[in-house]
Amino acid sequence: MTDVAIVGGGPAGLAVAIHAARKGLVTRLFERQGLPRDKACGEGLLPAGLRELEALGARALLTTEDCARLEGIRYLQEDGTTVEGRLPAPGGLGIRRLALERVLAQVAREAGVDVREHCQVTNVERTREQARLTLASGERVEARLLVAADGLASPLRRAQGLEVAPLPHAPRRFGLRQHFRLAPWSPFVEVHFASGVEAYVTPTGDTRVGVAFLWEDGRVEGRVGFPQLLQRFPALEARIAGAPEDSSPRGAGPLAQTVRARALDRFVLVGDAAGYVDAITGEGLTLALRSARELGQRLPEILQRGATRESFRAYERAVRPHYRRYVVFTRMLLTLARRPWLRARVIRQLAQHPALFETLVHRIVDP
Repeated sequence: MTDVAIVGGGPAGLAVAIHAARKGLVTRLFERQGLPRDKACGEGLLPAGLRELEALGARALLTTEDCARLEGIRYLQEDGTTVEGRLPAPGGLGIRRLALERVLAQVAREAGVDVREHCQVTNVERTREQARLTLASGERVEARLLVAADGLASPLRRAQGLEVAPLPHAPRRFGLRQHFRLAPWSPFVEVHFASGVEAYVTPTGDTRVGVAFLWEDGRVEGRVGFPQLLQRFPALEARIAGAPEDSSPRGAGPLAQTVRARALDRFVLVGDAAGYVDAITGEGLTLALRSARELGQRLPEILQRGATRESFRAYERAVRPHYRRYVVFTRMLLTLARRPWLRARVIRQLAQHPALFETLVHRIVDP
């Protein structure tokens, strides 16, 4: 009998696997693709997320080709107004998604996790005693607990009836990301604003920057592609003009995902599968690693109590403040992004009071 079966080999799934194995639990992870996988991701780790990465023992495996130190956040808007604030210690990390999954998979295997690549789970049955997984190969796996870490569009979340359908006219946000081979010009994450779209520039190595766009469906006219979005930011376009492409454009969305609950008997959601609002605050990776730790630390007790829905209450209480803060600040920033006149006014005011902006940055990224 497997103690913990994890579906999804992203940062959340791998982090849960590491914590579970270090607790002495028989842990198996199933990933339908190979590892590492390239996915649309802002690739920024905030200070709390960096501490989680260091605690896992993965930070030491990264090189300067894989990542770059982040010292702060800088907002830039159409009228030239700029405001920036430094991150609290230990700072942040811009990290290539491929490198993050590579080192987490290495740590997981070293911890004793049975990592199964190119292994698709086609069916799940839950009873009060166990979860039964059927693989595409026909193999059956019995586990005391199933952890769904299968991403933003989580098929397992949907199959278990935990997905909440969006309202018919709810705004939909999308993301698109690509890398360029050039030395970062700043140790800050830059957030460039234009009407209806934001651009995020993250150093992800000593000779690489990632550029990601976020926009709301219907607010960007004409064709939506990387070149068309980049043209909305002339200063940024000039910065990367002539730089070789270092990855292909990858998209994600709709970003908002709501869940009815994060746990059922013998089943729990973690990472983006556990609910998502938007990438505008850059907290996705940090929230995933924090939640993985909160779950991993409690797994022996959860299993001892039969992995019932009730047994997950302590886990849900622990992660609730992180999700609540994320939701509050994300919705606040989305309100500004959807009202360019208000956003412009707020950033102009903050530019006159940079210490206030830095205080806000500290409150958002490291409460």
